[in-house]
Amino acid sequence: MKRPYIMFLIKTCCCLALVSIIGCSSQPSGKKSAAGNVSAQKIMNASTPVNGGRIIEPMLGEPLNLVSALSSDSGSHEIASRIFVSPLKYDKDLNIVPYAAKNFEVLNGGKIIKFDMRKNIRWFDGKPLTAEDVEFTYKLMIDPKTPTAYSGDFLAVKKFTLTGKYSFEVEYDKPFARSLITWCSDILPKHILEGVDLTKTDFGRHPVGAGPYKLKEWIPGRTVVLEANDDYFEGRPYIDELVFRIIPDSTTQFLELKSGNIDAMGLNAQQYSFQTKGKKWDDNYNKFKYLAFGYTFLGYNMKRELFKDVRVRRAITYAIDKKEIVKGVLFGLGEPAIGPYKPGTWVYNKKLKPYGFNPEKAKELLAEAGWKEYDSNGILVKNGKEFKFTILTNQGNSQRIKSATIIQNRLKNIGIKVEIRTVEWASFVKEFLDKGNFDAIILGWNILQDPDIFSVWHSSNAVPGKLNLTCYKNSELDKLLEEGRQTFDQQKRKKIYDQAQEILYNEQPYCFLFVPMSLPIYNKKIHGVEVAPAGVGYNYTKWWIPEEFQKKKSIQQ
Repeated sequence: MKRPYIMFLIKTCCCLALVSIIGCSSQPSGKKSAAGNVSAQKIMNASTPVNGGRIIEPMLGEPLNLVSALSSDSGSHEIASRIFVSPLKYDKDLNIVPYAAKNFEVLNGGKIIKFDMRKNIRWFDGKPLTAEDVEFTYKLMIDPKTPTAYSGDFLAVKKFTLTGKYSFEVEYDKPFARSLITWCSDILPKHILEGVDLTKTDFGRHPVGAGPYKLKEWIPGRTVVLEANDDYFEGRPYIDELVFRIIPDSTTQFLELKSGNIDAMGLNAQQYSFQTKGKKWDDNYNKFKYLAFGYTFLGYNMKRELFKDVRVRRAITYAIDKKEIVKGVLFGLGEPAIGPYKPGTWVYNKKLKPYGFNPEKAKELLAEAGWKEYDSNGILVKNGKEFKFTILTNQGNSQRIKSATIIQNRLKNIGIKVEIRTVEWASFVKEFLDKGNFDAIILGWNILQDPDIFSVWHSSNAVPGKLNLTCYKNSELDKLLEEGRQTFDQQKRKKIYDQAQEILYNEQPYCFLFVPMSLPIYNKKIHGVEVAPAGVGYNYTKWWIPEEFQKKKSIQQ
């Protein structure tokens, strides 16, 4: 599991500790499996892994670009992570371990890291993967012409030195806490991309990697099909094909699951709690539940005059009943959020108490901010202008749409008019997020294992193409984020990030809504699926399907 990047969560499924899924199909009765006249018990009794079979899983949004450095959506990273390799990766217990690197060594208090690369890794075209490819990728990432939101980690490197065909070292001016995470990033092929303009090449749609799967087919708006790489250095994956169907609605995904047209999905709370109960489901499916590696938020465009007053932002937080959202939208399968970190982790600031649901306090703050009068429709007015704005979110994500509806109702009760607009994912990113063309958004970020949130919150990233989408700027927070990535001492970092959380708590540039439970469901024909601290999917190359269930069904379009 690599996942070094911060990504938009479009709530697809559930693999690789992101949220994206593999495997599941429906059964006609509790006695027979989807494969025909083979009992569910026979599925469970199979014990010897074999090659073959296909897993079909859904995605809400189509990938934007299979070069992960050029995309910030989870769909793109989900697929790219199976095509490319990186020097390091996370293991199932969230430790950083060698991957394409054979070993690595941290020296001089973290200022120098030495890497020895494996010599048995080949690109899909047969060329060897070497340290020169890593050097090329590094140079590409620090090139100002490369339109990436992830250059910051690489720019922290003072010096990159090739020490051999299969070895290199990097040097930092001072300790950089994210240094190892930096090298969990995908390696790109020098022999193919050297001298090529990444913004004009079709490599992002026809990638050549060295990972466990190759791109076999991509039908825009329909499917992305990956096939096993026989030459994968860690051993060929057991599953022949991974098929990602673009199904931009979670309800439709569930119908396809019940019909046996897909093999798995990430359930929503209602589906998990009420629609997947009974003998059929128990006999033929495995369901999992764990706190997700991501949070959902209501973010404000700080360039809009309406949201520049902190009293307004705090008022909105007081007016929103987060427990109501967790209960009504998640059916209790999640926790209210107060900041950008996962509850229960070492970095989470337990001293911060929820604002709570307090409409009267919200009205007081709005009045202090000058929103005192009401028009004939009961909408607050200031300087002749109504207090109204639009919440934008992506189509197909029922959790976000329902959350927006609840927020709309609560804000109406204090004199704020809210409209809701949903947009197809690709347009949502390209035409609205990237251009800052919104009032407020409901979106989600994945939560990384390292607490560094520089990419999302530092003022330098409040520009088009970067990840500070709401353009929030705070010099005190900037200083803390810079300090936080310059020490490995966890106690020092704890103090720094506690202060950073306090600033976000007081300033409320986001109304942090909730951390949901991740609720993947898999057909029991898929063997090897396990939950670990890294989530579900860290070992997907070792998943396998018994021969009786390997007959390929057609891909529904």
